[in-house]
Amino acid sequence: MNLVRATATIGGLTLVSRILGFVRDMLQARYVGAGMATDAFLIAFRLPNLFRALFAEGAFSAAFVPMFNRQVGADNGDRTNATRFAEDALAVLLPVLLVFTIIMIVGSAPIVWALTGGFPDASPEKFALTVDFTRLTFPYLMLISLVSLMGGVLNSVGRFSVNAAAPILLNVALIVGLLGFNGPDDVATARVQALCVTVGGILQFAWLLWACIDSGFSLRLRWPRLGERVRTLLRLILPAALGAGAVQFNLLISTALAARFLPEGAVSHLYYADRLNQLPLGLIGIGVGTAMLPALSRQLGAGNADAARHTQNRAIELVLLLTLPAAAALTVSAMPMIRALLEHGRFLPADTLATAQALAAFSLGLPAYVLIKVLTPGFHARQDTATPVRIAVGSMLVNLVGNLALIWPLGHVGIALSTALAAWVNALALFIVLRRRGHFAIDARLRRSALRLLLAAAVMVAVLLALNPLVAPFTGGAWLARIAALMVLIGSGGIAYLVAARLLGIFTLAELRSQFSRKGKTA
Repeated sequence: MNLVRATATIGGLTLVSRILGFVRDMLQARYVGAGMATDAFLIAFRLPNLFRALFAEGAFSAAFVPMFNRQVGADNGDRTNATRFAEDALAVLLPVLLVFTIIMIVGSAPIVWALTGGFPDASPEKFALTVDFTRLTFPYLMLISLVSLMGGVLNSVGRFSVNAAAPILLNVALIVGLLGFNGPDDVATARVQALCVTVGGILQFAWLLWACIDSGFSLRLRWPRLGERVRTLLRLILPAALGAGAVQFNLLISTALAARFLPEGAVSHLYYADRLNQLPLGLIGIGVGTAMLPALSRQLGAGNADAARHTQNRAIELVLLLTLPAAAALTVSAMPMIRALLEHGRFLPADTLATAQALAAFSLGLPAYVLIKVLTPGFHARQDTATPVRIAVGSMLVNLVGNLALIWPLGHVGIALSTALAAWVNALALFIVLRRRGHFAIDARLRRSALRLLLAAAVMVAVLLALNPLVAPFTGGAWLARIAALMVLIGSGGIAYLVAARLLGIFTLAELRSQFSRKGKTA
């Protein structure tokens, strides 16, 4: 499976998940709004969601997949020793996760206080509600970590689709909770949502367990034993998680500052904006990063550094082609998009304005968020997880300083801007280090494409700016009018971008067909 086809497989399933996720957000905006109950639920879900991002999209992908693949390669395709390695990892991780989850549930109150400062400007009810919701969501930590181990096994043998489809089940559980069990008020509905997080984790665990058994990986529970391979895995997991999860840590910092210093609803406005901003990140960055890591590991293991550099160049070219128009649309058309998607029920016009402002700021960093996902595997494929974590820590410090400098004059928009700035610092640092070490160099094709893609994106921005006032009256009407307005806006902008890209010679239809063909070259 080549890079584009693998990315399309992962991205297509991620698209389904993200669409369902945004349906969930639309329903949440309608039934819960952007007030106390939503703030409490989102803070309660932030830590489990952080671990999802770290383990499902970070640590196991970075540390486990290369080790598992090398073992299979060393055994000439035999999976026996690799499966034993996975079982040894499971035996050590399961009791650790169980104890950690219990501690987090018991200690929910001080954890929430440390994250929010007890909501200085809110009532004690909000703090108590957040603690209650946190205890309902924390079991998801253990479940999603086990899901991630099994997903790493399946990714290692090319079954990307199973792991990519797992988040769909979480969104289905949350949507069913909103539609079938929305209570008499926003607090009751939010409490059901917190419970559905853990229900979704159970569904994901069952799905991955069945898929592993179906693929011939019946992972047996063994007595914990810290063998050499498991010790190596544990040494790699923490820095890999921190390096790949820098964006999520920055969002955690932002949530904590918003809860402490900004008015009620700021946490919700940042969340809704980030959710829309995360859609292209999930489709493009995670898809490309997941697909290219096994390929880079094989190429470097075979001593083919030139092929690895080619894979990285084509990956960056692909993400720029897909990310620049997404960033342009979310930045210049944030207001009509948020109004059409979220403004109904308990979600008021003031919430639309605040969320759109945050979305425009977040989206300035969208290309950087995606480049982080593409550049980090260049380190992980070489079993270097320390360098990305040092860079990530630096970017988190940039984010913290930016938050503290911008939160007072710009409020929640300052938080979004500093998050985008920190992402660019992270991405540029990863690129510079790879280049200095001789592990990556921009080839002539990427240099030509990047400039032309920026020009195509500028054409798209001009079209969107002209269309925004024309579609605005329809984005607050009936649902059919809203959908039609969005289709006209996004469709026209997308067509303008593709036509400009084609006229500038960035790609040909034959090249695109060959990339998706089974006969296309393997990256």
